[in-house]
Amino acid sequence: MSAIDPLPPLREVIARHGLMAKKALGQNFLLDLNLTSRIARASGPLEGATVVEVGPGPGGLTRALLAGGAGRVIAIERDARCLPALAEIAAAYPGRLEVIEGDALRVDFAALTGGAPARIVANLPYNVGTNLLTGWLTGEAWPPWYQSLTLMFQKEVAQRIVAAPGSDAYGRLGVLAGWRTSAKMVFDVAPSAFVPPPKITSTVVHLVPRAEPLPCSVKMLERVTLAAFGQRRKMIRQSLKGLGRDPMPLIEAAGLDPTERAENLTIEDFCRLARLAEGGEA
Repeated sequence: MSAIDPLPPLREVIARHGLMAKKALGQNFLLDLNLTSRIARASGPLEGATVVEVGPGPGGLTRALLAGGAGRVIAIERDARCLPALAEIAAAYPGRLEVIEGDALRVDFAALTGGAPARIVANLPYNVGTNLLTGWLTGEAWPPWYQSLTLMFQKEVAQRIVAAPGSDAYGRLGVLAGWRTSAKMVFDVAPSAFVPPPKITSTVVHLVPRAEPLPCSVKMLERVTLAAFGQRRKMIRQSLKGLGRDPMPLIEAAGLDPTERAENLTIEDFCRLARLAEGGEA
């Protein structure tokens, strides 16, 4: 492992600060600084960029972002044990790292950057990653405050994010991600790269917001996909009863086959259903 900065190796930092990963916080620390640098680069050119990072832990990805030229990194960390290690990084990169202690699920992300263009780059804790992504995808304001998302997930979740209609992985998350962003899997990370090693492979995903996604209500699209995929093995004439109304007029107006199943509907189909359910036109 080659050094990317004059700071101590991450294993030494973890030992000195007693940072044993906590399962309850979904922590799996990535110690290979070459690998964290690769994740940082996957977000695009870093020179002068403003980056928001969630769950920095001992700071492996944080260091890679700063060493790669990020002008400002805003790191949100829930685990107070990690703050002294992050403070050492902040001292090594004066004025470029801001650490916020708090729960990322309760943070007003749009307010963090003061309106400056920003991107999100994070090795997300496994236990909150999907919830965070869903929140970033379903904001009422669009285009969103971020320019891109470069995130690490369990490979199974990554496959759901980029899934196409007709595949087993296709579901609500794939519809939301495909509707509002262009998403792709970038590379896998083996369990052996982490401490402690998880039982699964991880995958880095890069998502870029679409300037003009298909028009429809976010809340109604969430309702329609919840009903449809809540009973994904049933025909939509049955599963869409979860909307609390007779779904046949919606299905007919959308020009869909009532015997079709949710996994075979396109994103355009779901948006059409959401517009009709809202009282609009197909």
